[in-house]
Amino acid sequence: MPKRILSGVVVSSNSDKTITVNVTRRIKHKLYKKIIRKTKKYHAHDENNNYNVGDSVSIIESKPISKLKKWIVIPTTGEKS
Repeated sequence: MPKRILSGVVVSSNSDKTITVNVTRRIKHKLYKKIIRKTKKYHAHDENNNYNVGDSVSIIESKPISKLKKWIVIPTTGEKS
């Protein structure tokens, strides 16, 4: 089964090697057929503390790293390691 890839915005980077990513998705309401936005926060592993609040990132599913962290930040091309 392929691993899920999500993209969102960093809303917190206070913890060491951990960022919180806010992922927004748009769905259609079953009854009213209106497009609504649902948001969810994910804790992701950021090994080198590269990302700050407001950065747009992509995360990929991985094995559990801690109680809440089950995602890893994907480095984009042209980015410093």
